[in-house]
Amino acid sequence: FAQFGRSAGTNLLEPAFGSIYHSLQATLNRQFSNGLFIKGSYTFSRAIDFTDDSPGALLFNTPSQIQRNRSLSGYDRTHMFVASGIYEFPFGPKKRWVSGGGLPGLFLRDWQLNGVFSAYSGAPFTITCSGASLNDPGNTQTCDQVSQQVRILGGIGAGNPWFDPTAFRAVTNARFGSTGRDILRGPGLVNMDAGLFRNIRLSERFTLQFRAETFNLSNTAHFDNPSASLASPASFGTITSASRQDQRVFRF
Repeated sequence: FAQFGRSAGTNLLEPAFGSIYHSLQATLNRQFSNGLFIKGSYTFSRAIDFTDDSPGALLFNTPSQIQRNRSLSGYDRTHMFVASGIYEFPFGPKKRWVSGGGLPGLFLRDWQLNGVFSAYSGAPFTITCSGASLNDPGNTQTCDQVSQQVRILGGIGAGNPWFDPTAFRAVTNARFGSTGRDILRGPGLVNMDAGLFRNIRLSERFTLQFRAETFNLSNTAHFDNPSASLASPASFGTITSASRQDQRVFRF
């Protein structure tokens, strides 16, 4: 700044990096038959990039460290499984039971049940620490890994870490830490949504639908990634928050 009389930084935007994605994708469908339809899909994948955001989101901007940005994408999910289905209850005209109508048919006919089950791997995250000793503005400092392997303890909440926090150590001299970007994964996600509905024919032109739906049927908590900054030692390695709108919800 002193040499060129500048008082503010200048951003240079250019297409400099790439990303890559490979996957195995499989689907299994059961066509609608006897009131039942099922659709399932599974993806086994790997996504690699230099940064998940643009512009200016590289962790390492020093020229000699640029390649350290190439790693798993922050949105990478190794395994993704989704299954959905619709079941039409066998009551009413042209159905297996209560086909003759009458009072039972009036209440039991035209009901359907649907659901969506999802299961995903956890998302990657980066272990960081204070960059004071690095003295290299524009860079994110990562920690040294001092254990050969990082144990995933699977804990939730204060005092119950997700990973072993003793596996990392802060850097106190002018160099980058030994770990890279997105080296660990947070908790995965398992969720079930379901719905029950009925179409009531009022006339040739009008149909009334009653629908009851529930999101997160099992009321299972879906947790965020743990705190991953050794600069905050009190919370380092622990998960203290869950995804928004995570609670079970009923809607009629």
